[in-house]
Amino acid sequence: MSRTNTDATLDSAAETAVDQCLALGNDESCAVITDDERLSIGQALYDAACAVSDDVVLLRYPPGDQHGTEPPAPVAAAMRGADVVFCPTTKSLSHTRARSGANEAGARVATLPGITEEVFRTGLDADYRSIEGSCESILDVVADASEIRVTSPAGTDITFEPGEREWLADTGIVHEAGAMSNLPAGEVFVSPESASGTYVVDGTMMPHGLLDEELEFTVEDGFVTEISDREVREQVERGAEEVGDDAYNLAELGIGTNVAVTELVGSVLLDEKAAGTVHIAIGDDHGIGGDTQAPLHLDGILREPTVYADGEAIDLPTPNGA
Repeated sequence: MSRTNTDATLDSAAETAVDQCLALGNDESCAVITDDERLSIGQALYDAACAVSDDVVLLRYPPGDQHGTEPPAPVAAAMRGADVVFCPTTKSLSHTRARSGANEAGARVATLPGITEEVFRTGLDADYRSIEGSCESILDVVADASEIRVTSPAGTDITFEPGEREWLADTGIVHEAGAMSNLPAGEVFVSPESASGTYVVDGTMMPHGLLDEELEFTVEDGFVTEISDREVREQVERGAEEVGDDAYNLAELGIGTNVAVTELVGSVLLDEKAAGTVHIAIGDDHGIGGDTQAPLHLDGILREPTVYADGEAIDLPTPNGA
């Protein structure tokens, strides 16, 4: 088993991902999928995997145009053929046919969309068994609710109807064949059958990062009908050129459960996991229990939300030290 020289400060995070989160075995194969802008993290994961198994490959390709863009066909084939897959990429592969195809083939997949070295170190310096427990506590409350309402001091008041769709947990513990998780992890989420109301993003949203101004969205019968921000609106309009109204699908309601994330840093990948936050997404949901395929999945993080399950306010986890 060989190991190349990488940034030593990334080693511990990579080892957590390989050993604790994905539990790569010495008889298993591993594919690390990265791009030109995330190569240092891809290399660290490759090195950590090589310390466990000899059957490891590192694939690099140019960054996609936007989140949800399918990777090149050879990359998708490698993902389907591996036991364990890591995807530290600039643009998310979470909501792609390549990722879902790998899971269907039995691969355990961790996507790390938009990951930076800082987020990689911070978000993986955590006890993922504790995060798993926080997820289970939230699931116990929301799983059977017919209606979820979210409000916030910034002006959010939106009601979701999960319908028959299952709530899922992103715990970071990916030990079963066909399972997947974002890393860093820590959220409970659902792709609702419908939603109506207004939500105001006052935390983080791409392409802006950490926001200076609030972004307001109007939702009617499961579709976003008004977007206050020009840049976000243009992203959705570009998606609509390809798939029509499906680009405006209200795709996800998520609740952050990672108590190790103590402040928002401007990375959607990390900030959507922060305990005590909610995130709401537009676009693709086919990989998280929905039926919409779109070339985008745009998450916006809400600060200080109150979440009601069938009219009862629920206790959200709080960050360590809060």
